[in-house]
Parts: sequence; C-alpha cells; structure tokens
Amino acid sequence: MALAHEIVVNGDFRIKPVELPEDSLEKRVKEIVHKAFWDCLSVQLSEDPPTYDHAIKLVGEIKETLLSFLLPGHTRLRNQITEVLDLDLIKQEAENGALDISKLAEFIIGMMGTLCAPARDEEVKKLKDIKEIVPLFRAIFSVLDLMKVDMANFAVTSIRPHLMQQSVEYERKKFQQLLEKQPNSLDFVTQWLEEAADDLMNQKYKNALPAGGGATSSEDSPMPNPVAVQNYAYLKLLKWDHLQKPFPETVLMDQARFQELQLQLEQLTILGAVLLVSFSMAAPGISSQADFAEKLKMIVKILLTDMHLPSFHLKDALTTIGEKVCLEVSSCLALCGLTPFTAEKEAVLKGQIQAVANPDDPIRRIMDSRILIFLESYLATGHQKPLPTVPGGLGPVQRELEEVAIKFVRLVNYNKLVFSPYYDVILSKVLVPP
Repeated sequence: MALAHEIVVNGDFRIKPVELPEDSLEKRVKEIVHKAFWDCLSVQLSEDPPTYDHAIKLVGEIKETLLSFLLPGHTRLRNQITEVLDLDLIKQEAENGALDISKLAEFIIGMMGTLCAPARDEEVKKLKDIKEIVPLFRAIFSVLDLMKVDMANFAVTSIRPHLMQQSVEYERKKFQQLLEKQPNSLDFVTQWLEEAADDLMNQKYKNALPAGGGATSSEDSPMPNPVAVQNYAYLKLLKWDHLQKPFPETVLMDQARFQELQLQLEQLTILGAVLLVSFSMAAPGISSQADFAEKLKMIVKILLTDMHLPSFHLKDALTTIGEKVCLEVSSCLALCGLTPFTAEKEAVLKGQIQAVANPDDPIRRIMDSRILIFLESYLATGHQKPLPTVPGGLGPVQRELEEVAIKFVRLVNYNKLVFSPYYDVILSKVLVPP
C-alpha cells in the first residue's frame, strides 16, 4: 500500500541504486566477498588449460538478466540471446578447448547497448575498452545492476497511469484489511477529528487557525459541518508537534510530506514578515521597484535556507538579515537620489526584523494567520483554478505560497478520496447536536 501510494502521490518517485555508507561494516564485508569471488574466477581462468565452470555460470546469469529486459514483442532479440548464449553449447566448446570468451563478451556488450537506456550509453561504451576478462565481467555486472534500476523505473512510469485509476479503491481496500486485523487503527484519527471539531465549536484557536470552509455561526447552530471540520483538521497538520503527538493513521504515509510543507510555511512566514517590515520602512519609491523587491527577497531566502537544520539559529540569522537589508535599502536610496536612511531608522528596522524571531511577534502572527486563511480558502474551493486572492502583505511571497498551496491541497484531496468514508462515520458520531 505504501509503495503504491508513493508512486501515485510522488511524481518524482524513482528507485535508486543501493549505496552503502563509507566505512560501514556492510560495505567492507561486501568488498571482501566480491574480491574473493572475482579472485576465484581469475584463478580458474589462469589455469592451464583454463577452467570455465565459474565463467559459464556468470554467462548464465547475464543471459537471464538480458532476457528479463525484453518486452513480449522482442522475439528476434530473444532468439538471438538464446542462440548465442546457449549454455549447453558453451560447455561443449569449453570441454573441447574451443571457447572464445572474448567473443561472448563482445556479443553481451552489443546486446546491452541495444537494450540500455540512453543515459547508460557511455557506460556501455566504456566496457569495450576493457581487455582483461575478469575486470570486464565485473564491469558488465556493475552496468547490468544499473540497467535493472532503469528497467524498474520504466515499470514504475508505465504502471503509474493504471495505479492512478485504481489507487483510491486499492488503498481503501488495503486499509480496511489492516483495520480488520487491528481494530484500533483509527484511534489517532478519531482523536484528531474530535480535537478539530472541539476547536471549531469552542473557537479555542480562533486567532491561530481559520475556522471557515462552511462552518455555521453559533447563532444558527452550535455544530460545524463535516467539511469544515475536515478542512480545519488538515490545517492542524501544518502546526503538528511531530515529536510529542502521534500522527493520525490515515495520513501516516504522508507524514514526511506534511512535515516538509510545515517547514516551508514556517520559512515563508518568516520571509513574509521580514519583507513586510522592510518594505513598510523603506521609502515608497524604492519598495515598489520590482528589481529591488526581488533582490531583497532573494537575499533573505538565501539566509533562511538552512532554517530546518538543528544547527540553525534564527536570532543570529535575523541579525545578519537586518544588516543586509539596511545595506540594500541604503544603496537603493542613494541610487535613486532619495533621502538616505538615518541611523535611528536603521536601528528601528533592525529591531523589528530581530523581533520576528519571537513566535508571538505581531507581524509574524499576522503573516501566519493570513497564510492559513489563504490555504483554507483554497481548500474550500475544491482545488479549482484560479487560486484565491492572496491576502494583503503576502504579495512578495505569492509565487512561493501558491506552490505550497497546490502541493498541500493535492495531498489533502487525494487523502479525502481514499479515507472520507471513515471520516464521515467518525464525524457522524462526533457532530451530534445536544
């Protein structure tokens, strides 16, 4: 279920060759065993007369690998491989001293060149320059391993459209099987939806998260509708404490994606707050210049790049950002022939930028709230174009915010398609009028 979900949700999903960590025990063991394996082949081929038992087994493996790359319509290639790499015939030739191992290697390399992806052409071409049999066989197996990965990724690409058509039913069916084996597999989902419903009804987090999306007012009814609760619940995932709270079971396969979106939004909140403060302090003549605004945004973005790392210190970064912003504003004022920045104004701007480090900073809270309002509005539209109007103050980060919103809503809508029947049952019990 997880693999099928990853293929459908992640358009960039690729199978990658296994790379063992340097100096790891596993890597050292692998190197030792491989060396012993190839040394054994080298000894056999160096005997007089040469012993080809080991080499013939390798040819058999290569034959099976090449055949596995063929599609049903590749009849001619299949016949070629079967005829030239006929193991019984090769054994007879070896017994009679008539085996030309170099000729077999030449055919194998030619066939690899025919079947490989264009990206492997250069690696296959290099095989022709290797003259010694053992290093050549070793290199052939190395390239074949890469071709196997290419073939697997080709299969993933081919199967994706079919999975897209059936993935919703497939995932729901698999989850139902899990639920039958483990009846408590919806415990955290129930808790998550109950909290969202309570928050909406009590308006506990009115200033932290938007409560729109179809919620009725308390005058009409104390009960929000199920769509409002679901949308609110998804927004809560963007404020999740991943270290302290278990993630709901139905979104568990996307936890890493929600975490990434959460980090991107935190960075956007800081970026937006810094730009809002900077542009409000700068003269209107320069803050409206597209080149200046874009340059300032790029500088701040670069200095916030490592914000997700444990070693990152926001206060220190904002101190540096304050210095850079003041420098850029002063430079632009001078170029435009406007009144230069006074030392007092510089100190105020630096102080306001540094204040953004505090989660309770009013500017930061405003940016955070407006970002969530925008995401909630987009959720409520059902992923229709065009996107909702960006709230005031978010103009400088509009492009980045829309990119995050599209990813978020796509993720949410797919999750709704799969699991909404379960959510509806839970909410029918939670949203009971008094």
